[in-house]
Amino acid sequence: MAPQDRLTATLTRTEITAAPRRLAPLLRVNDLSVSYGPHRVVTSVGFELGRGKSLALIGESGSGKSTIARTVLRLLPGGARATGRVEFDGQEVLGLSERRFRPLRGRAIGFVPQDPGNSLNPVRTIGAQAMEAAALLDEPDKAVRKALILETFAQVGLDNPQRVYDSYPHQLSGGMLQRVLIGLAVLPRPLLLVADEPTSALDVTIQKRILDLLSKLQHELDISLLLITHDLAIAAERADSLVVLKDGGVQEAGRTAAVFSSPASAYAKKLHADVPALNPDRYARLRDPGFRFLRNDAAKAPKIEVSGVTKTFAVDGKVLTAVNDVSFSVPAGTTHALVGESGSGKTTTIRLLLGLDEADTGTISVAGEKLTGRSHQSLRSVWRHLQLVYQNPFTSLDPAWKVEQLVREPLDRFKIGTPKERADSVREALANVGLGKHLLSRKPTALSGGQRQRVAIARSLVLKPDVIVLDEPTSALDVSVQADIIEVLLSLQANLGLTYVFVSHDLALVRQLAHTVSVMQRGRIVEYGTVGDIFDNPRQPYTVSLLDSIPSGLGGGGHVPQPQSRRFVNEEKIA
Repeated sequence: MAPQDRLTATLTRTEITAAPRRLAPLLRVNDLSVSYGPHRVVTSVGFELGRGKSLALIGESGSGKSTIARTVLRLLPGGARATGRVEFDGQEVLGLSERRFRPLRGRAIGFVPQDPGNSLNPVRTIGAQAMEAAALLDEPDKAVRKALILETFAQVGLDNPQRVYDSYPHQLSGGMLQRVLIGLAVLPRPLLLVADEPTSALDVTIQKRILDLLSKLQHELDISLLLITHDLAIAAERADSLVVLKDGGVQEAGRTAAVFSSPASAYAKKLHADVPALNPDRYARLRDPGFRFLRNDAAKAPKIEVSGVTKTFAVDGKVLTAVNDVSFSVPAGTTHALVGESGSGKTTTIRLLLGLDEADTGTISVAGEKLTGRSHQSLRSVWRHLQLVYQNPFTSLDPAWKVEQLVREPLDRFKIGTPKERADSVREALANVGLGKHLLSRKPTALSGGQRQRVAIARSLVLKPDVIVLDEPTSALDVSVQADIIEVLLSLQANLGLTYVFVSHDLALVRQLAHTVSVMQRGRIVEYGTVGDIFDNPRQPYTVSLLDSIPSGLGGGGHVPQPQSRRFVNEEKIA
């Protein structure tokens, strides 16, 4: 008997719904408003989710998506106040006491959180934590509970359930941890599964597998899915209906096909325009100077030259080759992207480029100056012209420092200019990224995610570098904020002639931003060329799989979509 069949036969839901009631929506939210103290964050929201159907709440950070999800789960923090009606399976639950609602949470309403790395206890095995979830089954036999856990792990695509059961969270990949969380959520066979940005921390190929899994489980187990996401393309691929939120209010709602193909509200149209996969040539004008450099400066020495670089590490007594004979070059004034899944060698490559690690073999040069084989002290002069923008603006900036201190620090360390000249340089760097001097006295906690990343970019610009390495600089941001940051970066490149090395697993974003691309797999470059070459004519199956994982919104909602076309139009060909 297949695992899902045994689960179907063994597990029972909290309440068996009578046939006449199945015609009614499973979840009905009416005139819902939520306040945190005096601040209202959700205003008069209403929607319905049918049995076995899927609905996506979409919008930027602060739009109220997660607050609505927490209201449905009755997980609002102390001091929050919710009014209106939330009906689940015909019962009004907003007014229930915690004692009466608790049997529904987990059993009838499952939850898949956003970040698998922070959702599991790092000092307890997966099995120990899974047993806590299995307690919701009311199965007294521990051996039976374990068997059901292992069967569920197999059902969600974990190849070796027993090894997963015995492992600690740090011993599993992000994709495996997310499958564990999904397995624990569906173990009691809930009627409703709430998935809050379940793939935002994952690579694009793993994202597709997880979303495929959620769609598969939804149909196999007849589960209703409430999907929280900021990505309109993902929502359109995976949901039957959409609710578009902004500042806590509904901007637009309806069937997926209608909202996606013909958005009526200005905000929904903006979300549509900000999805990289749907607008590959959005920044064509800003990228034109880089394409001209590729055409006209082919005979000139490249700004960056990486040749035959290899790096190994000793792990548990074994030699791990993280980067294997990697070579690429980047002409001045262009953007070169390193793409691939986690573990492909992207981060190690940029650490070697920045001089943070020493290559075993091979050479790296920037502006004709060799970096390999040099001491840390001798690299200081290079670092003034070679800067890094980190992945996460929420952790890369010291929360105790003001914006002025954060941006000025590189000038202080290199002892550049007088105090007045440094102050002027800080203001100029902020102006270059679209920030005003009124933010100088603020600390990072008083800034939005987009503002924080702009500060991080200003910090890298203040030394007037020639080369900036961008390590997943927008992966922690909403698509709309991401679009603003990309426009800033490309405007700076067009105006200042900067050279970028852009690290990402998101090929749709790379298609908008880069001029040339290296595709990395297991430490090697398996494909290299212009964006037109890579996107229009991928030669390697691995590249094809990355391209096919880009969400396009073509799935029609509520089912696993067929692989999308890999052809992109209007790509400028470089001779």
